[in-house]
Amino acid sequence: MSKLTLQNIHIRYSNNAVVHAVSLTVEDGQIGCLLGPSGCGKTTLLRAIAGFESVTQGSITLNGQLISDHNTHLPPEKRTIGMVFQDYALFPHLNIADNITFGIRKQSSQDKARRVAELLELVNLPGYAKRYPHELSGGQQQRIALARALAPRPRLLLLDEPFGSQDVELREMLAREVRDILKREGMTAILVTHDQHEAFAMADEIGVLQQGRLQQWDTGYNLYHKPANAFVAGFIGQGVLLPGIVLNHNTVATALGNVHGDVPESCQPECPVSVLIRPDDLRLVADSPHPATVISRGFRGAEYLYGLALNDGSQLLALTPSHQAHPIGASVCIELDLQHLVILPTLTSY
Repeated sequence: MSKLTLQNIHIRYSNNAVVHAVSLTVEDGQIGCLLGPSGCGKTTLLRAIAGFESVTQGSITLNGQLISDHNTHLPPEKRTIGMVFQDYALFPHLNIADNITFGIRKQSSQDKARRVAELLELVNLPGYAKRYPHELSGGQQQRIALARALAPRPRLLLLDEPFGSQDVELREMLAREVRDILKREGMTAILVTHDQHEAFAMADEIGVLQQGRLQQWDTGYNLYHKPANAFVAGFIGQGVLLPGIVLNHNTVATALGNVHGDVPESCQPECPVSVLIRPDDLRLVADSPHPATVISRGFRGAEYLYGLALNDGSQLLALTPSHQAHPIGASVCIELDLQHLVILPTLTSY
């Protein structure tokens, strides 16, 4: 059993508070993720869990054992926690078998050989024991780094931007592979990343951090479809918040016409709200009462991602098939195709 619980964690460096009142739980055998932009505190939290940073307030427990609070600090080497880093940190002068067994050197030769064979099978690299890191691709090195971290059978595995050095196309594939490996091993783990696609591909639950505060701890589906606030709505899925005014309990007036859905109970008629509009919620059509001007476009192969400006100055994103090619400055007509309405009760900036 390896349940991890963070309760009201605060971390300060001198007079600088970098983590504020973070509470979350990763259940035994689950994969959690700390997601957010650079400088949001996610790596600091990971280092605190590993034992490389002390907490100013709050507590961290692993399988019911207190490992950190303002009076307690179990050293990293006594926490039975494994780590996988972005740069893999494999020893170039050691072969793969010796790299994997580095953390279990005191075991018998027979036990080490058995564990190497077991882990190489687990990471789909059987027969690689005698090779050296420079003979492996980046993805293969990543899997060997994972095998080495798993060798001592840690209670918890921490992964710090493990796919950051890979090509964008490879990251999501590796995230899925690593998830499958961890699930087969029954390992509790926490991933730190700034890439939401990695987070979605790998984690059971994801915590979105902003300026050291946990904005939402939830499934990827709920982060996308039920964001807790404006920051999460904007950070996940390239959402844009369109101003609106509540007309009644299920209608909001916007620059693109009236939209219908569940309006928060706290929002009475005439209340200003924000309606979440994502790129796939808009369609470019031949004719509509809602003109827009193309202010940017990015080619994505099968699709274009357009930046659009409305007459009132509002800006939106639209994802369209790439055969709908419109130059910057072109006038287009748009209409909403909202399958799920997300309304936030304030116009909080993000």
